[in-house]
Amino acid sequence: MFDSKLSFLILLLLLPLSSSTSSSSPQAIESLVKRLDTQRPSPLLQESAAKALLKRLLPTHLSSFQFKLISKDACGGYSCFWITNYQNSSNKSPEITIQGTTAVEIASGLHWYLKYLCDAHVSWDKTGGVQIASIPPPGSLPPVKEHGIMIQRPVPWNYYQNVVTSSYSYVWWDWERWEKEIDWMALQGINLPLAFTGQESIWQKVFMDFNISAQDLNNFFGGPAFLAWARMGNLHAWGGPLSQNWLDQQLVLQKQILSRMIELGMTPVLPSFSGNVPEALREIFPSANITRLGDWNTVDKNPRWCCTYLLDPSDPLFIQIGEAFIKKQIKEYGDVTDIYNCDTFNENSPPTSDPAYISSLGSAVYEAMSKADKNAVWLMQGWLFYSDSSFWKPPQMKALLHSVPFGKMIVLDLFADVKPVWESSSQFYGTPYVWCMLHNFGGNIEMYGVLDTLASGPIVARVSDNSTMVGVGMCMEGIEHNPVVYELMPEMAFQKNKVHVEEWLKVYSRRRYGKTVKQAEEAWEILHRSIYNCSDGIADHNTDYIVKFPDWDPSLDNYSSFSKRSLITTHINQRHVLSEVKSTLPQPHLWYSIHDSINALKLFIEAGKDLSGSLTYRYDLVDLTRQVLSKFANQVYIDAITAFQHKDAKALKFHSQKFEELIIDIDELLAADDNFLLGTWLESAKNLALNSHEKQQYEWNARTQVTMWYDTTRTNQSQLHDYANKFWSGLLVDYYLPRASIYFKRLYESLRENKKFEVVEWRKEWISYSNKWQQGTKVYPVKAEGDALEISKLLFKKYLE
Repeated sequence: MFDSKLSFLILLLLLPLSSSTSSSSPQAIESLVKRLDTQRPSPLLQESAAKALLKRLLPTHLSSFQFKLISKDACGGYSCFWITNYQNSSNKSPEITIQGTTAVEIASGLHWYLKYLCDAHVSWDKTGGVQIASIPPPGSLPPVKEHGIMIQRPVPWNYYQNVVTSSYSYVWWDWERWEKEIDWMALQGINLPLAFTGQESIWQKVFMDFNISAQDLNNFFGGPAFLAWARMGNLHAWGGPLSQNWLDQQLVLQKQILSRMIELGMTPVLPSFSGNVPEALREIFPSANITRLGDWNTVDKNPRWCCTYLLDPSDPLFIQIGEAFIKKQIKEYGDVTDIYNCDTFNENSPPTSDPAYISSLGSAVYEAMSKADKNAVWLMQGWLFYSDSSFWKPPQMKALLHSVPFGKMIVLDLFADVKPVWESSSQFYGTPYVWCMLHNFGGNIEMYGVLDTLASGPIVARVSDNSTMVGVGMCMEGIEHNPVVYELMPEMAFQKNKVHVEEWLKVYSRRRYGKTVKQAEEAWEILHRSIYNCSDGIADHNTDYIVKFPDWDPSLDNYSSFSKRSLITTHINQRHVLSEVKSTLPQPHLWYSIHDSINALKLFIEAGKDLSGSLTYRYDLVDLTRQVLSKFANQVYIDAITAFQHKDAKALKFHSQKFEELIIDIDELLAADDNFLLGTWLESAKNLALNSHEKQQYEWNARTQVTMWYDTTRTNQSQLHDYANKFWSGLLVDYYLPRASIYFKRLYESLRENKKFEVVEWRKEWISYSNKWQQGTKVYPVKAEGDALEISKLLFKKYLE
């Protein structure tokens, strides 16, 4: 690619786009893009923003690069970056010129240069951070080829975030952390990010204009760690109320976030009104069409938390509130965007499947936006078309998608990496869409990926007949894991052809660790064909027994069939799957050969003699060791349960102690890396508090989200327990270990005393313990202790050799 003549490269990049889009799509999208381009800051402001990013990333090379904004005309009419050698270079002048159509394109060009000419690597701090030791000193930067490198975007947008990422990952962030994230976004080429922070402050102002009191809103907003679900109308009040301090802080933070996004030339996506309203609105507007929704995952339909209220989009009040909300945002933030997210029908089906009614609802939702912003575009998550496909048949989909003028709706094909909807919906029936990777649920820590799909799926969709694809996106529920996935996916926004993953990984390994190490390359070859090549079509949610301990009574299963159940994998149709045996025991997801992951880990450990000082290597080593031992622990758990069903108390004691020992050993391993510590999460929550009450509330929110999540009774765990489980040191020994110990102790006593195992009694004891832990204030470390490589070696020898 780097050797291509500029004109030839432009031609190649243009061909797939011009030959694949539908006849009506380009005009509407082109008009939208042009309008958004006119709203961007001046070239000088964007160039300054890109320069400031360089200073934060690579201050030693601030004078080595020249940044310049160029028009799309210089790029054949498309967004692009163009890397060339600086003319008339001298000792004190820049060496490399990077031009781009926005500051995001300039940042993307910088990242591309650092990656592919300097072998550098940029990832989140919590996944090892940056590797810039390989970058030559100022004055010695490698030149590019004669005609330079020009890369155009085949599609206009690179979207980022899920509506729940704000709760699973961003909730406790301050501006310092947000600044790093926006820098990372710009380097990855993200130009269409969701911007949901601080919206409760806007809602407070809007609802008070409709005579809703602050006390009424205390019962409406969720707590800080549960705001995403309160916004969607899944719950209310859980973890709350929100203090005025919180509301004010988050509004200030949102203004900082938006200001930086805009300086870099991004188009933020702001929230809009979906119909979720406080209960008090019914009393103020008794004739309004307000419906109480059904239960969402409470234990016993407790109205204190469940069953929120939805204002029907067909009611005139819906448009009034929706218009007021967007106008209030414009007043607070300025006219910063025309794109608004709304998911009124996400996990909330309309009351009738009549297409005419659905069309009227869609029209009303859009009217609420467009009355405040005449150029408004509705961005909608397409999750409902997959998760509720029995309702959203073609007539219903068409009714909703065609309820707004063409070009005024963009759909996120949220789960396109596993369950693409574009293929079965005639490209969303002509509606522009973004090909998205979902990848993660609950912010779980699990090595997992579909690299081959990421490297080809967006290309296949874009060049398909009558394609309406207008972007690629990342819609994970939680971030800061699997850095290889989040390196490849955003790069696909700039790739015109499928990526050869095996070759790409060789370069990735060299860049991530700063040098070529044979064992590391071989390990990544294995990981590519195993852990990062899931092809079973199952949404990956970490349900390993350590972090999601089964709540069940093993005495109710027939041991003769259960004992045949095994986590040893079998080879079927060129992929590895778990042997299936009927049982009420939940089955962890396993899509690869455990032997492959063990071999990869062995190679990683061997690579330590060359890479022991690398933070990126240390993160990957700890993560892979954790992954292998967690899957191994699943089999140990099965062995313990099998022993119980055979009434073999001695074997039960042996295997249960081994399971508990594994938890302790994995905790020690995780404690050796700064990025796997419970303390970091808890301290970041407490650091946002301005008084002792907030400190206590925020810590409870933080502890509860990663454990029970939602409400319990004395004898029933939350239905969402462990949904957001984490492999963090401190959480394993103080939460997951006591849970397993209490359970196995009761199993053992039932055998020893020849009495029935009382699962309800275990639940009582465990829920009581969990409640106390959630309310606890124990301080956990925020700095790593121990030698991760030596610990990994010892654990490999102890359990796997």
